[in-house]
Amino acid sequence: MIKIYIYDKCSTCRNAIRWLNENKLAHEPHPVRETPPDIDELKHALRHMDGEIRRLFNTSGMDYRAMKLKDLLPKMSVTEALELLSRNGNLVKRPLVIGNDLALAGFKPDQWEKALC
Repeated sequence: MIKIYIYDKCSTCRNAIRWLNENKLAHEPHPVRETPPDIDELKHALRHMDGEIRRLFNTSGMDYRAMKLKDLLPKMSVTEALELLSRNGNLVKRPLVIGNDLALAGFKPDQWEKALC
């Protein structure tokens, strides 16, 4: 079963959940704001993002902009960035899927089909 971090008011997250249901894929939803992914999950996801930490961030979010992370993120260590994500679910790109051998950030049906079906 895959774990999916979502925000209920996010239409992209709702579309992702609908897609998982339509494709009869077992999943365990987690509210990203209240229970962000832990450091180990984020490290797992980062490995599947080819080490590109920015791909784990919700770069269009208000928190990202308010914290001026566009400028700060390139200067942060990976450890600092992962700790920030694990403490602030608003910064996490959503939906975020974590599975045994995969991680997906954002909802792109063609990528999801290739990875999950």
